[in-house]
Amino acid sequence: MNETESVFAGVLEEMVTLTPRMAADGGNLTWAERMNYTFGNDALYHVNTSTIERIVSMMVPVFFGFIGLAGLLGNGLVVLVVAANQSMRSTTNLLIINLAAADLLFVVFCVPFTAVDYVLPEWPFGEYWCKFVQYMIVVTAHASAYTLVLMSLDRFLAVVHPITSMSIRTERNASIAICVTWFIILTTAIPVAVSHGVLFYPRQGGYYTACLFLHNEGYSLVAFHVSFFLSSYVVPLSLISFLYMGMLIRLWKGAPGGRASAESRRGKKRVTRMVVVVVLVFAFCWCPIQVILLLKSLKLYELTHASIIFQIVSHVLAYTNSCINPVLYAFLSDNFRKAFRKVMWCGRPPPLTIQPAAQTKTTRTTGNGTSNADGL
Repeated sequence: MNETESVFAGVLEEMVTLTPRMAADGGNLTWAERMNYTFGNDALYHVNTSTIERIVSMMVPVFFGFIGLAGLLGNGLVVLVVAANQSMRSTTNLLIINLAAADLLFVVFCVPFTAVDYVLPEWPFGEYWCKFVQYMIVVTAHASAYTLVLMSLDRFLAVVHPITSMSIRTERNASIAICVTWFIILTTAIPVAVSHGVLFYPRQGGYYTACLFLHNEGYSLVAFHVSFFLSSYVVPLSLISFLYMGMLIRLWKGAPGGRASAESRRGKKRVTRMVVVVVLVFAFCWCPIQVILLLKSLKLYELTHASIIFQIVSHVLAYTNSCINPVLYAFLSDNFRKAFRKVMWCGRPPPLTIQPAAQTKTTRTTGNGTSNADGL
C-alpha cells in the first residue's frame, strides 16, 4: 500500500513516462538512473500544485497532529491500565493490549510520515526508511484488522459456547494466537518493502525525491492494491460480521425454556448496540481510503483539487480508527473504567466511590451468554 504517497508524487505519477534507457534496461535501475524520469507538461504540474500546496499545508498539520496525540494518549493508557492491574489479565484484555500496541505502531510509523509526505515536496528520509515505513504501514494495518478478528472470535466463543470454550480461551492460547498472527503478517509483508523505493522528479529547476511504489521495475501496482484491499478490509470485515452475527443470534435466542428478565433485555440491547458500532466504525473509517487507493492503482481516480482534499480527509478518517479503538474496546467497559480510576489514584479507591463486594472476570463467566457479552 502506497499510503504515504504525497500529493506532489501523486500528480507527477500520472504524468511520468519511461525514457528509452530505462525501458532497455528492463526496469533494473540504480539509484542515479531513477532520476531519468521525464514529464509531458511540467509547467502544468507547477500551476496545478500551487493551490494544492497551500490547502495541504493548512489541513495536514492540524488533523494529523491531533490524530497522533490522541492515538498515543488513548492507546498508551490502555496498555498502562492493563499492565498495572493484575486482575485484568484475561484473554480478552490480552487482545485489547495487542490492538492498542498495533494502533500505537500505526500512529508512530504512519501518521507523522504521511503528514510530512503531504506537506513537503520531497521524501527527506532516504531509501531504506522509505521501505521500512511502507512495510510498517501495511504490517500495522493488518495487525490491527486481524486483532479485531481475534477479538470477535473470542467474544463469539464466550457467548455461543461459554462452557466448552473455557479450555480454549486461555491466556496461553491467546498469546500463541497473537504471536502466530504477527509472524504471518511480518513475513507476508516483506514484498511491500522490496516493491517501494525513492524516485526522483523535476521540480522548480531541480530534482526532488518521492517514496513510491516501483511499478516500473516489474511489480504490479494493481495486483498489490487489490490484494491489500481484500486482505486488510474485505476478509477481516467479513469475518468480524459473520462472528458477531452468530453472537447476536445466540444472545437474542436466549436460554431455552426461560423468559428473559428486564435486565437481560437491557443487556442484549447494550451488546447489540456495541456490536453494530464496532462493525460500522471499522467499515466506515477504512472504506474511503481503500477505495481511493484501489481506484488510483487502476488509474480511475482523477486528480483535482477536490479529489486531493477528499484523499486527505479519507486518510484522516482511516487513521482516526486507531484513536477510536481504545474508546470502543476499553473505556466503554465498566472493568476498564474501574481499573483506570485505580491507576489514576495509585491503587487506592477514588473518593466517594462505592466498591463492589466482589468482582469476576467477564471472560471467565458462564451462563446463558448475556453475562459473557457484557465484557464487550
